[in-house]
Amino acid sequence: MITDTAEGSDRVILTQDLDFSEIISLSGNTKPSLITLRLSSSRIEFVNTILEKVLPGLESDVRKGVIVTVEDNRIRIRKLPV
Repeated sequence: MITDTAEGSDRVILTQDLDFSEIISLSGNTKPSLITLRLSSSRIEFVNTILEKVLPGLESDVRKGVIVTVEDNRIRIRKLPV
């Protein structure tokens, strides 16, 4: 499963699939961290621009275990376990 692989290799899941939030929340674990994109556009240029802005500020949080929701003008961060 993707979550097991991410947890085992200390990686972060980056997705637009909303199902991952539920899967990770129900696991009760503190890893892997998840970044969910809920953007108005899926165009790669737009997504990359948003990621370039937000990722540097998220590094310390994702190392600790969080679920991050990135929207066009807002970021929500929830610590794991939820």
